[in-house]
Amino acid sequence: MYTTLNEHYRALFGCKVYKLSIDAGFTCPNRDGTLDSRGCVFCSAAGGGDFAAHGGDIRAQLEQAKTRVEAKNKGGRYIAYFQSFTNTYAPVKTLRTLYEAALEPEEVVGLAIGTRPDCLPPEVVGLLKDIHRKKYVSVELGLQTVHPASARYIRRGYDNEVYFDAVKRLKEAGLEVVTHIILGLPGETMEDAAETTRQAVAAGTDGVKFHLLHVLRGTDLEKDYEAGKFRCLELPEYAAWLKRCLEEVPPEVVVHRITGDGAKKDLIAPLWSADKKRVLNYLNAYLK
Repeated sequence: MYTTLNEHYRALFGCKVYKLSIDAGFTCPNRDGTLDSRGCVFCSAAGGGDFAAHGGDIRAQLEQAKTRVEAKNKGGRYIAYFQSFTNTYAPVKTLRTLYEAALEPEEVVGLAIGTRPDCLPPEVVGLLKDIHRKKYVSVELGLQTVHPASARYIRRGYDNEVYFDAVKRLKEAGLEVVTHIILGLPGETMEDAAETTRQAVAAGTDGVKFHLLHVLRGTDLEKDYEAGKFRCLELPEYAAWLKRCLEEVPPEVVVHRITGDGAKKDLIAPLWSADKKRVLNYLNAYLK
């Protein structure tokens, strides 16, 4: 059907690899007043890192995160996933200290760094390139959509060309690029989502992460949902949208995720997304 993240990691490292989500204390230009102070319309207080370990130094967080999966991954390898907020939004000296601390344990084979395309100045790309000479580095970019009206609605804060340029520069530096795409944004159609996928692939992304639009408590998206301004996709609809988007993904592009889920305590809609095992079983059966 498509190349999964598990297959990708096994090909790279020869074993099962788990990602350990950590929170390095970053903020975001959409929150600190540089672009806005409200964050993206869908973003929770955790800045996308609802399942990340929090508190303490990087090594302590990695150990905390390992306890969640060590029963399934005894003696295995890990990727340190800088997930919360914008993880290149700091001086290079600060970034180097954090990244090198995460890579210090022998069992950590690389980094996955979630960030924004407009937070990748040349000196940061140079740092990532330097680290990649020693260990694997993957950079995750939150594109979400290529449609300007949707980008304005979600308060993304940058033009599509910024994304295309970031992918080009990261690829020239030899770095792996993963693109986040949201399915079901208000006002978008299935074909709109497929076009976003097509353009991300054409830009040169090495991987894609598909996310279901879900509404979390305390977000501006919640206000619009409660006001009846849009509805969330039902599971059969989401499966059809996902299938259509996957038609735009060639075998060499890795599918890192086929859906996303919010923390149950904050989930407003769609409630069916809370049963992750059922959802994944449904989607995999549908796609087969």
